[in-house]
Amino acid sequence: MNKKIQKIYIPMTETGFYILFCLQEEMHAYNITERVKEMTNDEIVISAGTMYTNLSKMEKDGLIQYTKETNSRKLYIITNLGQNILDIELKRIERLYKNSKGELYNGN
Repeated sequence: MNKKIQKIYIPMTETGFYILFCLQEEMHAYNITERVKEMTNDEIVISAGTMYTNLSKMEKDGLIQYTKETNSRKLYIITNLGQNILDIELKRIERLYKNSKGELYNGN
């Protein structure tokens, strides 16, 4: 695991989290935006500028990769590095949730 990349991305922004989470399936930016709106009941709406800035940075850092272009839309998917970062963040969020409910967290 690249510790420098881990320090950059963890803890994750909500935008970064949702982008990586969605890209466990191959998607393009508009699909991600719509999926996030659906998942959050329109509470989080990722603007085009924010989306493309994040996609570009995540691709440069190796968290996602471009797969192909369909109907003038670039499709991306999470990489192994991106999945590792997402898994760490999911465990961190789970720990926060359990601790907020007064449950002991044993890391499993």
